[in-house]
Amino acid sequence: MQPACVLPFSVVPMRTEHAALICNWQYEPPYNIYGWLPWEQMQQLGIEFGDPQLREQQYVSILDATDELCGFAQFFPLTGTIRLGIGMRPDLCGYGYGESFMRAITEAAIDRNPDAEIDLEVLTWNQRAIRTYQKAGFHITDTYSRRTPDGMKPFYCMVYDEDATAE
Repeated sequence: MQPACVLPFSVVPMRTEHAALICNWQYEPPYNIYGWLPWEQMQQLGIEFGDPQLREQQYVSILDATDELCGFAQFFPLTGTIRLGIGMRPDLCGYGYGESFMRAITEAAIDRNPDAEIDLEVLTWNQRAIRTYQKAGFHITDTYSRRTPDGMKPFYCMVYDEDATAE
C-alpha cells in the first residue's frame, strides 16, 4: 500500500525534532548506506545536522501539505555552486513523489542564490535516483570515484538545467 503524502511539498528550516527523526530512518538494502548515526551521537560529534550552526546554515526539512516530515536537503555552498544533498523518508521512496520533491528543493536552492549552478552527486548504481533527478531537470556532466565509508565508489555529478527534459 502506498504511503500517504499530500502534495505540494514545502521547504522549511530544519528543526531539531526533524533532525532526530531523520536519524531513525531505516532504508532497505542497498539504500541502507544512506542512513545516519544515532541522533545523540550526531550531536556529541557535532557533525552534519547534529551541529546547530551547520543545520541552520545548510539543512532544510521537506514537509507535505499536512506538515508531515517527508525528507530533507542540504545546500552545501561551493564557489559559484550549490551542491545538494537529498534524503526522502524511506517509506515514500519508489512511489512517484521524487520529481515534485526535487523540484521543491531546486526552487529553494534557486531562491537562496539565483546565480549559482545547482548540482548533486549520486552513486552510479542508484538508477532510481538518477531517473528522478533527470525528470526534475538534472543531467550527468561528470563521472569520478570518491571515497565512501565502503571505499572508493563511482559517482555521477548531475547539474540542474531548467530547460532540460527527461529522456
